[in-house]
Amino acid sequence: MTVQYIHKVASGTALMSFYLLKRWKGSVWKVVWRDLVVYLVVYYTLSLVYRFGLGVEGRRQFESLVLHCARYQSMLPVSFVLGFYVSLVVSRWWETFRSFPWPDNTAILLATHLPGQGIEVLERRAVLRYVVLCFTLTLVTISPVVKAEWPNLENMVAKGFLTKEELQLLNKHQAASGQHVAWVPMLWACRIVHRARREGRITSDLGQKSLVDEMLGLRSRCQRLLGFNNHNIPLVYAQVVTVAVYSFFVFSVIGGQFLDITQGYASHTIDLYVPLFGLLQLVFYLGWLKVAEALLNPFGDDDHDFDFVSLIDKHRRMVEMLGEAAANDLPALSPLPEEKTPTLPDPHTDPHPGDAANSAKPPVAPPPFLASSGSRTLQETTPLIP
Repeated sequence: MTVQYIHKVASGTALMSFYLLKRWKGSVWKVVWRDLVVYLVVYYTLSLVYRFGLGVEGRRQFESLVLHCARYQSMLPVSFVLGFYVSLVVSRWWETFRSFPWPDNTAILLATHLPGQGIEVLERRAVLRYVVLCFTLTLVTISPVVKAEWPNLENMVAKGFLTKEELQLLNKHQAASGQHVAWVPMLWACRIVHRARREGRITSDLGQKSLVDEMLGLRSRCQRLLGFNNHNIPLVYAQVVTVAVYSFFVFSVIGGQFLDITQGYASHTIDLYVPLFGLLQLVFYLGWLKVAEALLNPFGDDDHDFDFVSLIDKHRRMVEMLGEAAANDLPALSPLPEEKTPTLPDPHTDPHPGDAANSAKPPVAPPPFLASSGSRTLQETTPLIP
């Protein structure tokens, strides 16, 4: 689930940034600490060998290797390649979130165009259950977390997503086509709406059209989620970025070594026992890469992945409230205490309150008479000559 921290930084303070840095879950420290340990072990191993394990000739050769690596380390286009890659991955992650189907509008439209407490209740329940079932079947296909929660259709029958008859129909369609059956519940929902319109429970074609359009829009969003799962960022792009970042740190752990200051090397005048700048580069670049790796597939159970199980439960509770409990609850038109109550006309004493106002208006002259004669239209006018 994506780590929530916005509510902790609602008010900007001087220590807000330090509050964010000290968090562990979902932080950069959590994703790079292993690489930091490996980097430090390799760095201090090479440093100890150089300081205490090599002779004069070996030290000169090691110094030549360090200078060579330091010279060509900056030639690797890490910032350029990594920046475009992370931008692409974050954009894809955000578009995935924007593709989530939200059945709230469908529930509101159903309560508006299909009110009632008879068979309408069963129809609203069925339509909304089919809409949520379509979303759930889509996520079962692409998310291992949702798959673990509802591993098969029989389990979904036990959890109240569908009936045994519907299970038999889905199994029959899946066996006949070999395709996923996430769209079948949406087809059932559209047919229920069509039947309700044909039998008069939905009173207008516009109401039927708005419901069908909304449900088909939800199906399109589910299709986009499947597209994000089936069509990945090209593997070669991810490989190039990974090779570039880790090659940079292979050169960095060698090129950042301490060298004997008595040799007069221009860039080696201070003996830093801690490779501070190398560690900062590792945190920046490797943290950037780890962010992209975490967001590359947001359908898992990482700290930055979406919590689809909770989202499905939220959808079920929301459509139940909007489609049933609030479907026929309409409050009375009562003014607020600070509002003035409007004076309404009495229908017994003034049956036509607009007649007096209309009678005060001057009469409007009728339009000139138009008469048709064959293909010509004749307009009655006052003759110019008496």
